[in-house]
Amino acid sequence: MNARDEESSSGVGALISARGLRKSYGKTEALRGASVDLHAGEILAVTGTSGSGKSTLLHCLSGITRADDGVVTYGKEDLGLLPDQRLSELRRGAFGVVFQFGQLIPELTALDNVALPLLLAGMRRGPAQQKAGEWLERFGARGQAGLRPGEMSGGQSQRVALARALVTEPKAVFADEPTGALDSLAGEQVMTALLHTARDMGTAVLLITHDAQIAAYADREVWLRDGVVHSASADVLAREAVRREG
Repeated sequence: MNARDEESSSGVGALISARGLRKSYGKTEALRGASVDLHAGEILAVTGTSGSGKSTLLHCLSGITRADDGVVTYGKEDLGLLPDQRLSELRRGAFGVVFQFGQLIPELTALDNVALPLLLAGMRRGPAQQKAGEWLERFGARGQAGLRPGEMSGGQSQRVALARALVTEPKAVFADEPTGALDSLAGEQVMTALLHTARDMGTAVLLITHDAQIAAYADREVWLRDGVVHSASADVLAREAVRREG
């Protein structure tokens, strides 16, 4: 067991730590005691089959959803005990989220979509739009600044979504199947842009994916099965791949 694994077993040194998470929707148990750590600057891939609880785990770790039981900590803060206002502050500043279909606001231009988190944080419109434009350029989407989501391709929309997630320079980005709706070339370009930028900034990334090629971009991989997180050693991953194909 290396130093990172030893820390992960206790949560020591983690940016975000989850222990014993349980979450049910009616009679369906999405998480059944899931535990995982995300360290500063780390790219962590969470893999698993459909219905294994991957998105629910991301929602709990990012404060979108509260777990029924268990603890999620960010620094010294227990997300389960925080008021909604503080959770919203974290999602506007410390956390960035990217979804499979971008979930951009259709009525807003790309520039205004990216500027929105800054405006919600209290920045004036002029500086917010200037910074938003800089981030669009950083992701190669400056030419789409005046377009609305319905006028852009999937790859362009996802680049705008990445810019929106990172414009506040968050401590952690949660990416839920960010390339799932894209072809392989666009997916590779989006992943390269996300991870290159995250590494430059020292931002941690929790990446939900079912694609082994996308997971290969990560520093570390874990997999979810029946709502429980398992360490993803090479032999375990190989057996899991065989099980899925079978």
